[in-house]
Amino acid sequence: MQVTATAIPDVLVFVPKVYGDERGYFFESFRKDVLEEHVGKVDFVQDNQSKSGFGVLRGLHFQKPPFTQSKLVHVIDGVVLDVAVDIREGSPSYGEHVAVKLDSETHNMLWIPQGFAHGFVVLSDEAVFSYKCDNYYAPDHDAGIRWNDPDIGVDWGIPQNRVQVSEKDACQPFFRDAFHFSYDDFKQEKVYPRNGE
Repeated sequence: MQVTATAIPDVLVFVPKVYGDERGYFFESFRKDVLEEHVGKVDFVQDNQSKSGFGVLRGLHFQKPPFTQSKLVHVIDGVVLDVAVDIREGSPSYGEHVAVKLDSETHNMLWIPQGFAHGFVVLSDEAVFSYKCDNYYAPDHDAGIRWNDPDIGVDWGIPQNRVQVSEKDACQPFFRDAFHFSYDDFKQEKVYPRNGE
């Protein structure tokens, strides 16, 4: 599996080796040893899946402590633009974001650590999207940031009038008013210990 850092080094892209022939394909969609080599110790506890049509935008979401989540996400079918926003106050990349196209051709995956807001928009006719999470969904700790916040400035890759968001996501607070994490508490090496540390 090939692993590369994005412009925000804590956010990683995983690209599996896909074996295909006239019968179809096979690939390893998750390897704990590979993830922990590049991230540290992670224990996933919940898998989620969603299906959405073109222009559906889900985000930007995160959970507040003590139910903060990391996510390893990929597309089972279709194409999405996936976005992670660093909301760790004091981080070198605080307020910055990365956007990565995920698709069911390459089966690439994005690692979004705790301390980041996450969202995606569907670029294909429809998409089936999968999440692995290291903490349980906790409705009382659910939070978010407005998807079109000009201070973050995400280019979602489609005209704004084609974007479809839920009523809840349309009313999320702007970045300046949203909950922010402390970088000291959510540094990579603190949240994801490595063997011997």
